[in-house]
Amino acid sequence: MLPDRGVIEVTGPDRVAFLQGLVSNDVSGLVPGQAVWAALLTPQGKWLADFFVIETGEAFLIDAEREAVPELVQRLSRFRLRSKVTLRDVSAEWHVHAAWGAPPPGCEVVAADPRLAGAGWRVLHATPLPADASAEAYDAHRLALGLPDGSRDMAAEKSVLLEGGFDELNGVSWSKGCYMGQELTARTRYRGLLKKRLFPVEVDGAMPEPGTPLTDAAGAEVGEMRSGREGRGLALLRIDALDRAPFRAGETIVTPQIPAWMRLPAREQA
Repeated sequence: MLPDRGVIEVTGPDRVAFLQGLVSNDVSGLVPGQAVWAALLTPQGKWLADFFVIETGEAFLIDAEREAVPELVQRLSRFRLRSKVTLRDVSAEWHVHAAWGAPPPGCEVVAADPRLAGAGWRVLHATPLPADASAEAYDAHRLALGLPDGSRDMAAEKSVLLEGGFDELNGVSWSKGCYMGQELTARTRYRGLLKKRLFPVEVDGAMPEPGTPLTDAAGAEVGEMRSGREGRGLALLRIDALDRAPFRAGETIVTPQIPAWMRLPAREQA
C-alpha cells in the first residue's frame, strides 16, 4: 500500500471535456481499467501536480499525492463554471497500491502504469490488500527505473514537464489540442530549449538531502539532488555537464545513469 497517495473522484456527464482542457495528457479515449499519467500546470506552463487518471466507466479516479489532494480539488473546481462535473476527495474510501509483475487478484480497480512497461500497475481497493513488498520497496523500484515522484522531484511553479521526462514517459499529448500551460511545454520541445532535466543517479556514500548542490571536479555547480534511497536517486542536472561526471556532494560521489527510455536531443545535435 502507498499511504502517501490519495484519490479524487470526478463524476458527471462533462467530466471528459472538463479534464481534457486542463491536464497535459489525453483523457478522451480512456476505457474502463485504463490510466493515463498527466499533470496540471500553471497558465505559464509550470508544474503544479501530476497524477494518474483512471477510468472506471462511471467516473475518473485521480491517484495523486495525498497531501496535494485538497489543493488539487480546489484548483480544479475553479474551472468548473457551468460544467456538469462533481469533484470529491475520496481518499478515505480508497487505498492506493502499486504492483510490479502481476497485479494481485480480486482488485476493484486495476490499471497498467502507463509510463513504462516495467513500472507495473496502479491498484485501488476499498480495503488494504495483502502485500509482499513495502512502500519503501516500491520507492526503490521506481528510482531504479528513473521515474519521478511528484513534489519530491518536481518543484511547484518552477519545473517544466520535459525536465521530468513527461515526453518519453507518456505524460503529455502533443496532438490533443489546447490545455492549460500548453504553450511553454510545446515551445520547450520544438525549439530544443531544455537545458536541464532529472536523471537517475547512483550514489556512493551518504545520501545527500534533497536540494543539495552537486558539483563537478572543478567545483562548478551542475545541479542538485532530489529524491533518493539505498544508493539510487534522482538529480536535476544540466545536460551540458554530463560529460564531466561523476559529480560530488561533499564526500559523496553521484554518477548519472542514462536509461534506455531517455532521449537527449541536445546532446545528439552537439
